[in-house]
Amino acid sequence: MIDYTLPLEELPEPLPIVPLEKPFDVTITPPGSKSITNRAYVLAALADGESKIIRPLRSDDCDLLLEALCTLGAEARWEGENLYIKGVNGRFPCGGEVNLGDGGTPTRFMIACACLAAEPVVVDGSKRMRERPIAEGVDMLRQLGAKIEYLEEDGRLPVRVIPSDEFKGGELTVGKTASSQFISALLLIGNAIEQSIDVRAVDHLTSQSYISLTEFIVNQWGIRCYGDTDVEGCDTRIWIERTDCKAIKYQIEPDASSAVYWCVASALNRNTHICIEGLPPNSPQPDVRLAGILESRGARVHYTNDAGDLIVSYRGSIVGGVDDAGDIPDASLALAVCCTTASSVSTIYGLETLRVKETDRIAALANELRKIGCTVDTTDDSITIDPSTRHDEPVVIETYNDHRMAMAFGVLGLRRPNISISNPQCVKKSYPGFWQDFAKLYQ
Repeated sequence: MIDYTLPLEELPEPLPIVPLEKPFDVTITPPGSKSITNRAYVLAALADGESKIIRPLRSDDCDLLLEALCTLGAEARWEGENLYIKGVNGRFPCGGEVNLGDGGTPTRFMIACACLAAEPVVVDGSKRMRERPIAEGVDMLRQLGAKIEYLEEDGRLPVRVIPSDEFKGGELTVGKTASSQFISALLLIGNAIEQSIDVRAVDHLTSQSYISLTEFIVNQWGIRCYGDTDVEGCDTRIWIERTDCKAIKYQIEPDASSAVYWCVASALNRNTHICIEGLPPNSPQPDVRLAGILESRGARVHYTNDAGDLIVSYRGSIVGGVDDAGDIPDASLALAVCCTTASSVSTIYGLETLRVKETDRIAALANELRKIGCTVDTTDDSITIDPSTRHDEPVVIETYNDHRMAMAFGVLGLRRPNISISNPQCVKKSYPGFWQDFAKLYQ
């Protein structure tokens, strides 16, 4: 038996996945939400006073964002699992050089935060992050008066953000964006700008669900942020008022994007039950919606209480179908591996943002699903999976240094034999304890 509880750096490479020999009935509390943690860090860093962030996520993405915010002048200290952040009251006193690694969300948030710094800030990232688009976000900030320079290639990292008296906010018209993170970044810093930010989208916003998540969190911090989809001349209007942001105590929910792998594990394996502790049915996290899709595909799903203990159980064969994953792009990888066990063909669409994630996730999924024998067709925003040709021959799944590829195919290996995961350490980007929790399924 493989010891999945080993430290990440001591795991075998590649990591063999042992198929289940008996059912499991376990409770797992995923780490704090990455999406909520990143947003809370920015708001706490900009607030007046010291905020207490309860059980935030410890991962590469979040840790690098926190380090960058502290480089600009915020102060942070840990007490056990909780973090205290002393904010800068709307203006960062320092500049410097910050590197956000592979983190797409932290990078885009940090470019916006750097516009509030008293000194120049250079924002950079990993080789992959240098390939990912940032031009739309830079153009939005420039329209609001920011001064941002590309240091090597237009539209790509690294960038230098220079203090500008012209960065005052105002009205901004946007078309279709490659990522919702640009809009979220504006909403997170909007309260600290001299004028209210008024975003008018003339096209449907990409990953609207994550913008709604940002609105929800911003409002929880006492900042007035509004959205309206019934506005003449635009598809969506969002505006955020200039408001003092005060330090607060803030509880981070368990990560729905991490919970989806356990939900799929239970849905695929006979007589199994999993309880995701503390994930409420009314969670603002988009990926909680995967539970409903799994239920429509054949799993048994229910909540034990209003506080949020989500139960997913095996009910029988997974059926094929067609699903729009535009609002749950991160969960789409877990859904895709679920489809490899279905009784018929499945199509998942709304995936255009997957092309510019940690890897081209549509291409990566297609490559690895074909390795296990599935017949796969793709478009720019969809993947169609025919599981009827699937085989059980030994395969090593390439993860492309993508945490979600590792977790998705790791879960599939519980049912489909002869799967090994290349670079299992890449889960540290969002879920460093994933393999330790994975081990609980064998107990």
